[in-house]
Amino acid sequence: MHILVVNDDGPPSTHSSPYVHSLVRELQAAGHLVSVCLPDVQRSWIGKAHIIGQTVEPTYYRPPPLSLPPAGIAPVEGEADNAGTIHDRPFSNPSSTEEAPEEWVLVNGTPASCVQIGLYHVFSDRPPVDLVVSGPNYGRNTTAVFALSSGTLGGALEGATCNKPAIALSYAFFNRNHDRDIISEASKHSVRVIEALYKQWPKDTSIDLYSVNVPLVAGVSTHKTVFASILQNYWRGGGCFAAEEVADHKTDSKAAIAAEAEEEIRTQEKPAASAAAPTSASTTSKIGPITHRHFKWQPQFTDVYKSVDEATPGNDGWAVREGLTSITPLKANFWQAATELHKTEFQLDAPSVEAQTGPSLQGLSISEPVTPEYASDEPLYALVAYEDAYVQPIILNALKALVPEDKLHLLTAAPGATLPTAEQPVSLKELLSDATAPSPSPKVLQITPYEVIDFDYAASHSKSAMINSYMIRKALIRKHFLAGTVDQWVAKRPESVLRAHVKRTDTFEVDYAEFLDDALIESFDLRASLDENEAQENESERQWWILKPSMSDRGQGIRLFSTMDELQAVFEGWEEGDEDIDSDDDHNDAVAAADLRHFVAQPYIHPPLLLPGTDGRKFHIRVYVLCIGALKVYVHRDMLALFAAKPYTAPWETLEDDDTPDLSAHLTNTCLQDEADKGDSVRKFWELEEPQEGLLDQVFDQICRVTGEVFEAAAIAAPIHFQALPHAFEVFGLDFLVSESETGPTAWLLEVNAFPDFRQTGTGLQEVVAQFWADTLRLVVREIDPSRKGKDEDKKDKKTGLVLVKDVDLGRR
Repeated sequence: MHILVVNDDGPPSTHSSPYVHSLVRELQAAGHLVSVCLPDVQRSWIGKAHIIGQTVEPTYYRPPPLSLPPAGIAPVEGEADNAGTIHDRPFSNPSSTEEAPEEWVLVNGTPASCVQIGLYHVFSDRPPVDLVVSGPNYGRNTTAVFALSSGTLGGALEGATCNKPAIALSYAFFNRNHDRDIISEASKHSVRVIEALYKQWPKDTSIDLYSVNVPLVAGVSTHKTVFASILQNYWRGGGCFAAEEVADHKTDSKAAIAAEAEEEIRTQEKPAASAAAPTSASTTSKIGPITHRHFKWQPQFTDVYKSVDEATPGNDGWAVREGLTSITPLKANFWQAATELHKTEFQLDAPSVEAQTGPSLQGLSISEPVTPEYASDEPLYALVAYEDAYVQPIILNALKALVPEDKLHLLTAAPGATLPTAEQPVSLKELLSDATAPSPSPKVLQITPYEVIDFDYAASHSKSAMINSYMIRKALIRKHFLAGTVDQWVAKRPESVLRAHVKRTDTFEVDYAEFLDDALIESFDLRASLDENEAQENESERQWWILKPSMSDRGQGIRLFSTMDELQAVFEGWEEGDEDIDSDDDHNDAVAAADLRHFVAQPYIHPPLLLPGTDGRKFHIRVYVLCIGALKVYVHRDMLALFAAKPYTAPWETLEDDDTPDLSAHLTNTCLQDEADKGDSVRKFWELEEPQEGLLDQVFDQICRVTGEVFEAAAIAAPIHFQALPHAFEVFGLDFLVSESETGPTAWLLEVNAFPDFRQTGTGLQEVVAQFWADTLRLVVREIDPSRKGKDEDKKDKKTGLVLVKDVDLGRR
């Protein structure tokens, strides 16, 4: 790989740039061709700047030989000088037999200028650059306050805008004792991170660059490397300058030494509390005169440290504080907010009579139209009011990218309303009338909460309307119904894949704890197991079971037990009211009393598959599934792995004081985890480390076969409780747990969720959800209007992340 290295700290120096030569050496040792172009002086806090009108002039730096420590590392007594040398002209002596030395280019410009000159000029005779690495910065670049001003990030941003993959690398140190072994370990670790990021770089345009922060601590290569967001923080009262009084006879001086000022803030240790800045007086009719003062570069970082302390874990500042390497994927743009406002007119206050001049706003285009993938002569009327603010802009953006601007008409549920509610049911007929739809049967798409879907309109306009849910589907989404659906299907089809991938399930109803014994009369397998367990004094010899309330979600109310007494204690605890808590609380593992009636019990899956690089934590796989019409079932290939908060141990090894297992090692639903525990709890399935080649493919194949068959079972074996409609589509979230055995991994279906909680994917993997909805709406829009099907449909389908796993003709197409 040919890597262009730039930085904002200048050539190697113990004073301001001690790390760059160490990294370059490690990159070269790993076999990479490294070209280096650096500013000739320290250029921190300059961002992605160029100096207008500047003629950039280079000099040439020759680093010390390999026999000496890297330049920038202070030599110890007895070691020769390792500073390297600077020359006005590059090495050039064609007649000499002397081998050309390693030579870097120094320019009197900015980090961004170094990228331009390195890519397009001084190294143009070398092979094309594969990757731009900016850094390692002398100090961290975490949180927005630092990142937005960083010359290191500026260099990487310039590389990205030159259409090169780019990585901004920063070393966060905590004292000025620059131990050469720690620096060496950090550089070796950084090379591993750089190589892995380049190897795994997305093929699409979802990521332009990464910001990587490596803490300079012993053993950093053994610590976790985590994806983390940039903490959004702000200057509150500190700012970057301190005012100084100026004596009348004193002249302004421009001889401040920038490097010394920068060194003052290198370690970013918490400064002593400074005197409060003077507050402005209340507004009066008089404005005082301006006082002549000088302003010294003296950033006050109290706000920054406080913002990290106050923020929930998971951001880049937190990661470095904990000794972890942070990676933040970025786009080379100013990220857009409030995307639902795009292409709408901004409403100004009515101008005064005197100001009513100038050009009209009518016809002003505020953004370039998106080129749609499919064209149609018919307009599409869409009511998109998803209940989750995390998903709403994703769906809107996907729809706008798919349908031409002049053909897409977004409907509003009610004037001033953000989302429709059950108290204000939606009438598509009225909304279309208000929108003056030109056709009696216009093409209509409704994506709203289940409670407000206009099922009647969709049923009477089945050829032109599409809604985002089937009316009846509890055969799958209620746990006790799912158990019955599978039992009935497998009883008639013993060879079904569901037999080996859905645990046998006992279902029962309990109104009061005192009736539990009677409720289990027909739960033959469960009773027999509990009776056998009573005779086993050693918990490890017992068969453990998992209890799930059928009507709850988000992992609430789940319990583990192995004896009748333990099960009885669970119900008595609920009945006492200790855990009758509103199930809307995301971090509550209890369950609302209204849901405490129907239950399922299944043998606990042990041992689960544990993979390398996961700290021995149990995980389940979240699969996003799309069903269209009656009935096509698609599995989205981009699956997620959701991890438990603690390393896995068997249930009998995690008993707490009340003899119940510590659920944090067993439950993988991230809703139940505190923010401090989440860390890297959600990962991409295909990025997990395989203990043997092909394991992930094997699991994916099982998931596809099980998913297709369970929907077929619901549609055919339980038609009363699952009714696929030709004018509807629905998104489901299926959860699978993989067990480990001598014969290989087995993917067990745990449950089926309607309206899955996409927020659990998190912001770091939001592109997974965005891609899923883009692929989903591409197929859904075709169902509404087949004329949108282009000539390259087959080609596009091959690129989609949706895999067709079942096509069942239910006679309702």
